[in-house]
Amino acid sequence: MGKAKITIWHNNRCAKSREAMCVLDEQHAEVTVINYLTDTLTEDMLNDLLQKLNISAAELVRTKEPLFKEKFAGKKMTEKQWVKVLVKFPVLIERPIVVKGKKAVIGRPVENVMSLF
Repeated sequence: MGKAKITIWHNNRCAKSREAMCVLDEQHAEVTVINYLTDTLTEDMLNDLLQKLNISAAELVRTKEPLFKEKFAGKKMTEKQWVKVLVKFPVLIERPIVVKGKKAVIGRPVENVMSLF
């Protein structure tokens, strides 16, 4: 059996993201890392990810992030608007996100990552 091909939307400064990387290492997964805070994200990439997660863009937002509280708390926005906001301000994207094939999970708690194996 070959290695599982996995993509992780990763922030190395995040403990949960690092925990997810450890789980992937333990599973000997072949991992592609997207440093979503520095790599250029597109609306198409984000829409594809949301489809794999089976959630709305609003559900992917880190509502405890200071930027969210300052600029977006209490605002009613469409799916398209949220996607534009998340592409422009990737710090608002919940992390880590682990993708395997057509399925993705948010690695909070880290046990969610195991459901891909």
